[in-house]
Amino acid sequence: MGRAPMSKIHPTAIVDSKAELADGVEVGPWTWIGPGVRLGPHCWIGPRVLIDGETRLGRGCRISGGAVIGTEPQDLKYRGELTRVQIGDDVVIREYVTINRACGEGQATVLGSRLLVMAYAHVAHNCELEDEVVMANAATLGGHIHIERGAIIGGLVAIHQFARVGRYAIIRGGSAVGQDVLPFTTAAGFPCSPRGLNLVGLKRHQFSPDRIAAIRQAYKLIFRCGLKLDDAVGRLKTEFAENEDIQHLVRFIQNSQRGLAR
Repeated sequence: MGRAPMSKIHPTAIVDSKAELADGVEVGPWTWIGPGVRLGPHCWIGPRVLIDGETRLGRGCRISGGAVIGTEPQDLKYRGELTRVQIGDDVVIREYVTINRACGEGQATVLGSRLLVMAYAHVAHNCELEDEVVMANAATLGGHIHIERGAIIGGLVAIHQFARVGRYAIIRGGSAVGQDVLPFTTAAGFPCSPRGLNLVGLKRHQFSPDRIAAIRQAYKLIFRCGLKLDDAVGRLKTEFAENEDIQHLVRFIQNSQRGLAR
């Protein structure tokens, strides 16, 4: 345990002797790193950062000043059980972001790789954020939220606990999300509702015209044909049985706990 020979620790930083710092880690002034923390190679930790609990950071993460990671969950059910925060590689966490560890023995709050979490955003206990998610300034996640790969959460968006946001969806700033947001879509409002496909995002992620056309057909079946949701899902399962994008939509809907934002 302890710091690697090639780590660089500012003399005013407090790094517990039981913390593990890999090669190339830099820790800025007045930062506090607790005994259960493990920092991967070439992480950069800015000034006045607090990293506590059983927190794991992968390679090349950048944590800006004032961020607080791995503190106790803000949940009355928490009784001091051992939980953690798990963060992947190349994650950028900006100023004053807060990320709480999980509730439930052995559980984790999980952030994947190549995320950007902008200033003042909050990630609550037991959330799971897949790779390449973007959270804009002051976006707020309640507990047990699942954000799929490549989704973008706009500034000042508030998402209710146990809700989900599908892959490559985008939620416009200032929205209030109380139900699941379908993959590949744009959503906005108070309460949040679908506003079409995230065409810009799909093109940026190199979706072919054929893939986008199939997703467009599925969107029309779900939202614009006057079908009951179960009937729309049934048609999608049979008419697009070999299309993985559409079958992901089907699974997303069928696994919903809070219902689909419509």
